[in-house]
Amino acid sequence: MIVSLAGLQEIIGYRFRDGGLLKLALTHRSMAKAAHNQRLEFLGDRVLGLVVAEMLYGAFSGEQEGDLARRHAALVCGPALVEVAREIGLGAYLQLASGEEVAGGRENISNLEDACEALIGAMYLDSGLEGVAAFIRRYWTPLLNAAIEPPKDAKTALQEWLQGRGHPLPLYEEAGRSGPAHAPEFTIQVSAAGQAAEASALSKRAAEQAAAEKLLVMLSGVGLREK
Repeated sequence: MIVSLAGLQEIIGYRFRDGGLLKLALTHRSMAKAAHNQRLEFLGDRVLGLVVAEMLYGAFSGEQEGDLARRHAALVCGPALVEVAREIGLGAYLQLASGEEVAGGRENISNLEDACEALIGAMYLDSGLEGVAAFIRRYWTPLLNAAIEPPKDAKTALQEWLQGRGHPLPLYEEAGRSGPAHAPEFTIQVSAAGQAAEASALSKRAAEQAAAEKLLVMLSGVGLREK
């Protein structure tokens, strides 16, 4: 599938000086013979975190660190990234191998999250912090303003979403464990409402939260902003 990248630049209101950075940001790791976007994803995650932290610091001057931290976590996590990715139609511009394309890769949640972060990383390298900050403020300010109160953690949000729709409570199970005995990585599966999601982390609690977040995105389509 070939789509002009000029269309995406027009949507986001940003024109790349280095078009190669944009192409790299949209290249999925399934393109085995090409450089892909995971390094840019790493960078974009950190850039997004910094700009969102600055936005929150200015917007909620009366809140303490804990409340700001919960707001920050909700704004830089998967559901927020997916929402922005879908708003700008990012999936249509991804460069995917044929197998990933057939498997629905353009709507895959992880692919959208990664590409959105990679896009931010690419913009940062292309024009510096101010250039990318304008993009982040444009698309994250509505998300920031939507939450009157600091958001709940993912497990609580998932439980309330399910209960509000008459579903049983979610079931969390350890699906695997890897790594050395002194620092194991846990894989947790959570299932509810006929769906299941898995996530891995260095603690069971963190893995449960990440799995709950993924399942909430799958079930609600908007994740932590769903009430």
